[in-house]
Amino acid sequence: MRLARLAVLCVIVVVLAAFVAAVRRQGPPGARVPPEAVDRAGQAVRRDCKPLETERANAPDQQPAFPGQTRACGVTSKVAFDVVVLARGLAHPWAVEPLPGGDLLVTERPGRMRIVSAAGALGQPIGGVPAVVARGQGGLLDVALSPSFATDHTIYWSYSEPRQGGNATSVARGVLSPDRQRLGEIRVIFRAMPTFNGAAHFGSRLTFGRDGMLYVTLGERSDRAIRPQAQHRDSHMGKIVRIRPDGSTPPDNPFVGEDGTLPEIWTLGHRNVQSAALDENGRLWTVEHGARGGDELNLIERGKNYGWPLVTYGEEYSGEPIAGSVTDRPGFERPVYYWDPVIAPSGAQFYTGDAFPAWKGSLFVGGLEAERLVRLRIEGDRVTGEEHLLADRGQRIRDVRQGPDGSLFIVTDENDGELWKIVPRR
Repeated sequence: MRLARLAVLCVIVVVLAAFVAAVRRQGPPGARVPPEAVDRAGQAVRRDCKPLETERANAPDQQPAFPGQTRACGVTSKVAFDVVVLARGLAHPWAVEPLPGGDLLVTERPGRMRIVSAAGALGQPIGGVPAVVARGQGGLLDVALSPSFATDHTIYWSYSEPRQGGNATSVARGVLSPDRQRLGEIRVIFRAMPTFNGAAHFGSRLTFGRDGMLYVTLGERSDRAIRPQAQHRDSHMGKIVRIRPDGSTPPDNPFVGEDGTLPEIWTLGHRNVQSAALDENGRLWTVEHGARGGDELNLIERGKNYGWPLVTYGEEYSGEPIAGSVTDRPGFERPVYYWDPVIAPSGAQFYTGDAFPAWKGSLFVGGLEAERLVRLRIEGDRVTGEEHLLADRGQRIRDVRQGPDGSLFIVTDENDGELWKIVPRR
């Protein structure tokens, strides 16, 4: 009997020793990540640093799926720059797009599109823009230039289109007149279905891929009763679609020919993607709004399912768990990175210019709730550092774009919105 008790005691001691060693290696939730961890590709990651985010998570019991998936190391680029306010008086600007020659095309959510000169002169609204539903998050949203803009002068834009029974995200294109005062030859090339009578989660970012195709992000319209359609292939809600510049469907889309599936769908399982950008290798990255916690950075791959509302971080705005959801599930993509608390991401740009060498390769993301510009240092397919910029200005950053000279252009989503140019300090 005494020998049996001694054996049990030895087992307990061994288990406790192993537990203590594990805690020392991993730390309690929220502690520093160990200096040497393993990322999802099985590569060693150095993370002997404190995370930039220190606020309590909305869902503190949720744990990342792999080291570095959230609360990345705080990094400082020590870049000296100036903020030049090019224009004021913009009504909730949603997108900025540099034009050849240095001028800028800006959309305002109430339904206006303007050209701002390189010197900051605010042009009159461009004529010909169709009616929009400027309610809640809806209105005139993103804008993109045709890859052949220099010769065809074609502009693409997304907007919440008024329809019988409600509204939905649509994409139109038109030709800018020689005097740049009006759009002509306007045609709606894509209409998200179904129509829904709501005022939230339109998605709407437009990105031309290196394949020449147009990628359009579409929100799931927020309502609890309808958001499960993000998982339905007969609905555009909560999807990224891939279409030709004329709106037709490429035959190599992943679900072409499948019964009960919309052929435009490229990926599914999204909540509300308002940030999209190509990296130097032409890969498409998106950043989407989570609920109360759970903003996600995703690397978009053909035909993949990104989980919403079945797989997500964060919780309902009420503080309740998101019904039926988990943070990880086989068959669904994990986010490369997530934020909890949220930044409310909008607009994204991989930096490729020479004006700020220390920023080369970084992903910039606008923060609405965070009221700052977020810089992510990305190596391969993982985030290895995070920096927050422009927080002292206290404005909701809606979009960020790189100009031909390597400067950054930013619009702020305010009643009296501004257009900024970020330039090296002289």
